[in-house]
Amino acid sequence: MSEKQRHTILRFAIVFVVIALMFLVVVGRIFKLQTTERDKWLSLVENREANQKPIPAIRGNIYDCDGRLLATSIPQYSIHMDTRVEALHMDDGALFWTYVDSIAEGLSRIVGDQTKEQYRERMVKAYTSKRRRDRDVRLSAERISYTQLKEIKELPLVKRGVYKSGFYTENLNLRKKPFNTLSSRTIGNISLKDGEAKTGIEKRYDSYLRGTDGVGVRQRVAGSWQYVPIKEAVNGYDVHTTLDANLIDICETELRKRLEHTRADWGCVALMDVHTGEIKAISNLDRGSDEKYYELANHAVIHMEPGSTFKTISLMAALDDGKISFGDSIEVEKDGWWYHKQRHRDAHPADTTYSIRQALAVSSNIALAKIVTNSYNGSARKFVKKLKSIGLCDSVDYTIPGAQQALITIPNDTVTLAKMAYGYSVELSPLQMLMFYNGIANGGKMVSPLFVKEIRNQREVVERFENTVVKSSLCSKETLAEIKECLHDVVWDNDLGTASVNPWGSRKAQSALVSIAGKTGTAQVLEGGYQNTKHRISFVGYFPEENPQYSCICVIHGPKWPYDAGMDCGSVVRNIAEKTMAYAGEYVIDDGKLVMKVKE
Repeated sequence: MSEKQRHTILRFAIVFVVIALMFLVVVGRIFKLQTTERDKWLSLVENREANQKPIPAIRGNIYDCDGRLLATSIPQYSIHMDTRVEALHMDDGALFWTYVDSIAEGLSRIVGDQTKEQYRERMVKAYTSKRRRDRDVRLSAERISYTQLKEIKELPLVKRGVYKSGFYTENLNLRKKPFNTLSSRTIGNISLKDGEAKTGIEKRYDSYLRGTDGVGVRQRVAGSWQYVPIKEAVNGYDVHTTLDANLIDICETELRKRLEHTRADWGCVALMDVHTGEIKAISNLDRGSDEKYYELANHAVIHMEPGSTFKTISLMAALDDGKISFGDSIEVEKDGWWYHKQRHRDAHPADTTYSIRQALAVSSNIALAKIVTNSYNGSARKFVKKLKSIGLCDSVDYTIPGAQQALITIPNDTVTLAKMAYGYSVELSPLQMLMFYNGIANGGKMVSPLFVKEIRNQREVVERFENTVVKSSLCSKETLAEIKECLHDVVWDNDLGTASVNPWGSRKAQSALVSIAGKTGTAQVLEGGYQNTKHRISFVGYFPEENPQYSCICVIHGPKWPYDAGMDCGSVVRNIAEKTMAYAGEYVIDDGKLVMKVKE
């Protein structure tokens, strides 16, 4: 073996020994960490975790279409005292006993929820408790504002800091609605207990609004203990809706006045932009035990039997299928019409013959039942198939959690077909009925309702939303034109129109300022059987008739007698139409008439 080979082998041997020694050191260190030092390091980890504190993210805001706040988070605080801190027990508790009275007096003055004596009692009880967990106490049940917190921090002992006084706060972001109850159910609510979004837009867009909490750890900084962020909180995004706070106010005011007049159980109103499908206003009011009205449920998105507003759909189906022509007429009977051993009656009974236009204007149950049963040869299956082709049962994203899809099923018996013709044994929500009539108003295109336009991170648009076309064409152009003529007569035929004038000449849905077209509806309420003494009334239509800008629906459930769909619901829509057009445009004189000019 040469000298060079011996040196090479020696070098490899040295490298091997070094590597082996390093391996043994690492193994030994691992063994030590897992055995003798295991408890030490676990303790350090636990202490670090114990000293960690979540840094709550600020929930994003909800805005209306003009940037007005509909929901925002206001920081509020709860105040606590940890009487276990060492400084409070030095010199026989000199600090605590010196300042307890002045602190109690200050808290009572600033917060005002308890007397000085009650505050003192809570602090002394915690301080003298023998149970460690009872020595950390929340002093006030009330949440305090930032202004109050600033005052509290100036109190003699508190200003010394948390590790000398034991006083600390917990940050709570309280959800506030600047417009109080306006569209409260649609905007949504946050649970006070756990901060979870429960309803409405708050719940639907919670993943955007919530943000992500950060983490802070207690560390000594510049000689004092502070919570230092180790993970910054990421605040939530803002939701910009299509709602208009001013229009919501108009709708709620008009709805409330009529509900108080009729002493109804509940009512709802929705206002929609004809062309975009944007929901500009929505209001739901329930009568409370005190006879006042509150937002308790979102009735606008819950399906129910619509009654006579459905007749427009039935007539559209028969006309579009060529089962009848617009020039046809239908005989009706004053004593009712028997179909498969079931009698169908009219609200305005007469032995007469109606044209198609007159049949819808007067809202004849018999006429529509005859049209549908004759058109579809007594086959409910054929009728339902046509209804579905209009798009009524298409799956639509209604944004609001809990919103129900239309329920139109094929009945097992032939008898039901006649009742379906005038709005029984079918279920649609007020919002779905509005969507259909909105389709008539914009030339036959049915679009989904739109509640939210954008998600923003400050000024940056994160996501933008547009409506979807549910049905590009409800029916033929000829059928659509005929349906529009019928809806005109409902409001403007003073002899037959159910939303025209009452026998004393008072206007229902008629307006001297803005032209309205639409349909009334009345349905017996199904509660363990149909209640002849309890009804749900409605009016749905659009305005201005000659150039539709908005569609609107009003539903009133359980009004007290006397009631009238055209007078009660029609007048609500009329008043909303006049005020909406005044808000959206200005009055002008055209050809000697007072009309509204809509802003472009």
